[in-house]
Order: sequence, then structure tokens, then C-alpha cells
Amino acid sequence: MSQNIALVDDDRNILTSVSMSLEAEGYNVKTYNDGEEGLSGIKTSTPDLVVLDIKMPRMDGMEVLTKLREESAIPVIFLTSKDDEVDEVIGLRMGADDYITKPFSQRLLIERIRALLRRQELQKTSATAKKSEEIVERGDLTLDDSRHLCSWKKQPINLTVTEYLLVKALAQRPGHVKNRDQLIDLAYGENIYVDDRTIDSHIKRIRKKFKKIDQDFDQIETLYGIGYRYKE
Repeated sequence: MSQNIALVDDDRNILTSVSMSLEAEGYNVKTYNDGEEGLSGIKTSTPDLVVLDIKMPRMDGMEVLTKLREESAIPVIFLTSKDDEVDEVIGLRMGADDYITKPFSQRLLIERIRALLRRQELQKTSATAKKSEEIVERGDLTLDDSRHLCSWKKQPINLTVTEYLLVKALAQRPGHVKNRDQLIDLAYGENIYVDDRTIDSHIKRIRKKFKKIDQDFDQIETLYGIGYRYKE
């Protein structure tokens, strides 16, 4: 089945050329030329992945991402300008899964899209894994790899791919400390560089999501200067 990509950018040349390249690779592509139109379209017809420009009229990419993350864990790749290093970092902390800098190779973008969709798919299904290995249960926490589902006290928690991987990395070995570098490797692999504060921002957002279900949630502990651990 073809996967659906939403491409949001105010540069019509990019919309045309990138959508043609993606369609040639077998993807279904919907294009939007500003953030407001993109957000509306994404909510109306949810794609498998969003490619999102940061600087756009009416609503910039940061605002689109913020609104998406209020209710969706859909993978997002940011398109950034060459001088937007700060925006790249902020975008990752806000919940983007990857970024690529303009001007960019369309082949590189396609490879990043494939890698992210593959990573998401591996979280949804694991044909070779045993059922006992697919489900992690730690007290009130349940992680179901086969369906990419996280729940707390039987209430679903809507996590992004990156957030899910972080929770799983901590919950698999309660009481064991994971430093930020280990968590970066587990969540992002070697595809992109992220700094320590990006992990801190992810953990902060994860805690916030759990606290919406349970105000007393305190299972993820911070060991200042060292890293994080899941309570035994």
C-alpha cells in the first residue's frame, strides 16, 4: 500500500519538484503552500509523514508542529534554511523527528523519509519478535510494540516515535540509569545530531503527557548531571 506524504512549503518550485520525486518513488503526496492550509489539510486527511518548512506565511512551521503535537504523533521532517541552526534545535525539542537543510538533495530527503517511516513501522509491527517481547509491562505502564501503543493505568498515551523509544529504553531496565548520549543513540540513531537539551525537552513533554492521565506520575527520575532512569 502506498504511503501518504504531506508536503508543506511556500516555495511552489519545491512543492512541484519534490512532489514529483516522491510520486516517482511510489508515495502519494498532498501539497500545501502555507502553514494554515497545511495544518487544516493534515487534520482532515492524516498522512503517514509530514515534510514541513519552518518559515512560511500565515502560520510558520513551528506553530504547525506545536498544534500537531497537541493531538498527533505523526512523524515530521523539518525543512530549514542554511542559517537556521537555532530553529533546527528548537524544532527537535518541540517534537520534530528529523530535519534537512535547504538547499537539499531530493535523494537525501527521500532516504530520510524512508528511514523515518521504516523506524515507525518497526515500532508498529515485529513479525519475528515473540509476543512476550513485543509487550513491556512495568506496573501501570504498558508498551505494545506491535501496535506502537503506550498506556498508563489502561489509558492510552499518544507518543511520537521518538518519545515511545525513549520511554521504552528507560522502562526496559527499571532502576538502571541511561545517560543522555545513550538515549540520543537509542532515539535517533546516527542520522542526525541533537544536543543534550533535546532529550531533556522530550522527557519534559513525556512527563506532561503522563500527568494529563495521572497527576501523581513520577516514574521517570532525573539524576542531575548523569541522566534518567525509570523507577523500580
